[in-house]
Amino acid sequence: MNQVVSKSVLYIMLTLGALFMLLPFVWMLSTSLKPSHEVMVMPPVWIPSDWKFENFVIAFEKAPFARYLWNSIVVTVLSTIGELITTILAAYAFSKLKFFGKDILFSILIATMMIPGEVLLIPNFVTLSNLGWIDRFEALIVPWTASIFSIFLLRQFFMSIPNDLHHAAAIDGCNDFRFLWQVMVPLAKPALITILLLKAIGSWNAFLWPLIVTNSTEMRTLPVGLTAFTTEAGTNYELLMAASTMIIIPMIILFIILQKYIIQGVARAGIKG
Repeated sequence: MNQVVSKSVLYIMLTLGALFMLLPFVWMLSTSLKPSHEVMVMPPVWIPSDWKFENFVIAFEKAPFARYLWNSIVVTVLSTIGELITTILAAYAFSKLKFFGKDILFSILIATMMIPGEVLLIPNFVTLSNLGWIDRFEALIVPWTASIFSIFLLRQFFMSIPNDLHHAAAIDGCNDFRFLWQVMVPLAKPALITILLLKAIGSWNAFLWPLIVTNSTEMRTLPVGLTAFTTEAGTNYELLMAASTMIIIPMIILFIILQKYIIQGVARAGIKG
């Protein structure tokens, strides 16, 4: 009986938490379909009196969203591929290879995770400015092709793979590079998909950094492009929410498709330290 009550309370709490988390998304979708005079009324109107589906068309036409979409796709794809490559190589080195100072170097890398990202904005901007990369794809991609968190996650996953496989492969004449790509990477598919998904979502939704390193409309990404709906006269919230809905839908679909791999990847990553 006590277990039934405990589970019931747990499910109720989880349901309430889920509804609370979904509330902003419901408001965003509702507002994207409202006429302008219902957006800011109090109490809020959750169901529009007149469904304005044309808000999505107007939002798409108000700014060069085709260009913003292309920029976001390029930045997301290339930065994700770059991070996967650097993460795989670094995680393999820290988990399976032996070299002087490995543990110390890894500890230093982990310690850098304590540094707030905002602290690095100015040094990164100055470096890219000296390289002449401001308002170019290099500025949007290159600084984000490595992640200490991703390296740590994949290293933990690699360490859960028995070293006997590495020794057996070495006896058969398989070098480290071949062993990495033909054995380790296929076994680490859940962790790699987790890293891919988290990176893709982070890159797709990035706002502050693209805002800082881009000056022209041609180089803006989708989140930065949302500023087109804020003018001196105010903010067109119905159009802003319509554009936000269009931006977030691809990531929701991607998450729904790949969500099971997040659980597998994180669970396996903690098996061996």
